[in-house]
Amino acid sequence: MIVEGRPVIHFASSNYLDLAHHPDVVEAAAAAGRSHGCAAAGSRLICGNSDLHEDLEGALAEFLGAEASLAFSTGYMAIVGVLATLVRPGDIVVSDSLNHASIIDGCRLARADVRVFPHGSVDALAELLPVAAADAARQGLRVVLALDGVYSMDGDVAPLPAMARLARNYEAIVLLDDAHGFATLGHSGRGAAELLGAEDGVDVHIGTLGKALGSFGAFVAGSSRLRDLLVNAARTFLFTCALSPPQVAAARAALRIVQAEPLRRTRLQGNAARLRARLAAHGIATAPSATHIVPVIVGDNESTMQLSERLLDRGYFAQGIRHPSVPHATARLRLTLMATHSAEEIDALAEAVAEELPRAIERRPGERSADPERR
Repeated sequence: MIVEGRPVIHFASSNYLDLAHHPDVVEAAAAAGRSHGCAAAGSRLICGNSDLHEDLEGALAEFLGAEASLAFSTGYMAIVGVLATLVRPGDIVVSDSLNHASIIDGCRLARADVRVFPHGSVDALAELLPVAAADAARQGLRVVLALDGVYSMDGDVAPLPAMARLARNYEAIVLLDDAHGFATLGHSGRGAAELLGAEDGVDVHIGTLGKALGSFGAFVAGSSRLRDLLVNAARTFLFTCALSPPQVAAARAALRIVQAEPLRRTRLQGNAARLRARLAAHGIATAPSATHIVPVIVGDNESTMQLSERLLDRGYFAQGIRHPSVPHATARLRLTLMATHSAEEIDALAEAVAEELPRAIERRPGERSADPERR
């Protein structure tokens, strides 16, 4: 990418499979623009529906082994819309403490009774779910277990098999936000649930078109009844313009590539493993990452952004993530890999991080941090 006129290597993109510039994807978008125009020009229920939307939704459902799917304008709108539709006021949502902000906001909008358990803790969930289920049964309420597939700031994968089994034991609906896992994980690219053999335990599968598929938008996959409900009741679907034809066609072309070229996923995860190994050789921990999202914890906000700027000066765009986006004192570099990064680029980045990290966190005697959380 070009930053302030200088070419730099991008290590902060969600274009994980490098499909946004793939010639087939670009041409599909251009062809759809020529044939259908650049805008849907209305909501799906008024005039925005097209054969392109229905073809993409059918392909996504088939790919995931679901009865149906429905496209949304953004991932945020998909999650908020699903939760506000499925969950009535007072229904119980059991939520991982590190779930994405869209899940948190969806629960607020639905006026759900939210019960949070420590991140990734099966034991804590095993204690919380029976209590939630008993409370729900007494009041005729519903229980939803909401999880991310891949956690976007740490790069770890939810322990889906154990959590899905617990949910089944207590008749909880399992909602999985797999924005970062879809098309990047699993033998076929179906995501975190496929990787861990837990696909049968997921009731509502939410994925994005704007990350690994290199387009824009999102989708919800599940039963035909779920789709019908969302079409008629999800406000974030009803009251917004449909995805534009070029975006839809780009996503459809990208899905074909995902299915035809599994080597892209293999290269992506191989690149991530290489970066973690190179950083570990320099004594830099990246746990609990097990995917293409690799965190380097720095600590305070100021030092994190200093490190980001130092790397930019050396030709690497590696974005710092600060509190309150992450918990206090855990500001970090959030490094994301792409299938097309070379081994030489990865090794050079690791070397640069190892050299610049100590310099970024150095303090002169008596110097105070400019981090507002430490004032």
